[in-house]
Amino acid sequence: MKTKIAFAALLLGLAVSANAQKKIETTELPKAAQEFLQKHFSHTSIEVAKKDAEHGEKGYEVKLKDGTEVEFWKDGSYREVDGGKNPIPTAFIPDSIKDYIAKNYPNEKITHIDYGHKDLDVDLTNGIDLEFTKEGKFLKAD
Repeated sequence: MKTKIAFAALLLGLAVSANAQKKIETTELPKAAQEFLQKHFSHTSIEVAKKDAEHGEKGYEVKLKDGTEVEFWKDGSYREVDGGKNPIPTAFIPDSIKDYIAKNYPNEKITHIDYGHKDLDVDLTNGIDLEFTKEGKFLKAD
């Protein structure tokens, strides 16, 4: 009986997970997302684009051939850019954040930026995690 319940729960989890992300064509991304990718990631191409309903919020997730992952809000504005351990382009990052990093971590590059509901999270090549307000004011380092 426990096995049947566990199996049913697993199937339900897979169904929900499969429903949460649906592969789409690049042309189905919002125009703002397409323009963002063209402007900042023209050096690589899109491996896969998905419509994403993570945490009840609709948006888009794009994986690039260089390994970078970009998430967009449903309007096409970027929510997260994750280069893994590799530096990401910074032209779209607020100047106050770039200036803070240049002054306090001059030898480090940004590998990840994530707009949360209340703050902005930035990871550096040395593994340090910085938090800023959405306006770009420094809050703390981890």
